[in-house]
Amino acid sequence: GAFTGASTAKPGKFEQADSGTVFLDEIGDVPPSIQVKLLRVLQEREFERLGSNKTRHIDVRVIAATNVDLRAALEQGTFRQDLYYRLNVLPINIPPLRDRREDIPYLAEFFVRKHAKELDSPVRSLAAAAIDKLAAYHWPGNVRELENVMERSLVLASGPVLEEADVRLDMAPSRRTLAAGESVFLPPGMTLDEFERSLIREALRRACGNKSQAARLLGLTRNALRYRLTQMGEADPESSSPDEM
Repeated sequence: GAFTGASTAKPGKFEQADSGTVFLDEIGDVPPSIQVKLLRVLQEREFERLGSNKTRHIDVRVIAATNVDLRAALEQGTFRQDLYYRLNVLPINIPPLRDRREDIPYLAEFFVRKHAKELDSPVRSLAAAAIDKLAAYHWPGNVRELENVMERSLVLASGPVLEEADVRLDMAPSRRTLAAGESVFLPPGMTLDEFERSLIREALRRACGNKSQAARLLGLTRNALRYRLTQMGEADPESSSPDEM
């Protein structure tokens, strides 16, 4: 990224992906100011590095993903129509995890293999009852939530087989009668923005400042968390400038 005192040029992600493929995750969360720059890169296949007036040309294949309803975003004016049609060349709709429960055992086993070593967990396999418990859950957070649950379960497990009791799901609290004036969603005296900030800070605290881990705890991508931190005035110092394509 660009920063005060930088003495060497650093290529951005698109430049690094020249003659290859770049994956844009959570494209629906990209702010309008970046959408304009992205449209030019996709349409003209050219850009300038931050602080330079030299136009550079690239040839990249772009794959974009989002869990946002981009059609609704078009109607709300939060996503550019021209960028939508530039990206929507070959759409692939992936059903939510609750509609493809047959994938859950394979994904759960994959996440065990992926995270067991880094978490120093003894788990090597899942009990049938644990798989049944995972398959019965409705997974509102889709695959990211499943990965988060598997990480948590690996931390709690003590043996080589992940048992049903080791699987801790984020079950919604039971409904109850609210007292007069009690908020359904927010703690008393707290606005939505304040509540979101407190959740983000708590996730960062639990993750010891690791933004990738904090993003997983929140069910976000790292880029989405980075954007929210920027909105909070706590920009990620490791992030690249949005002008650097």
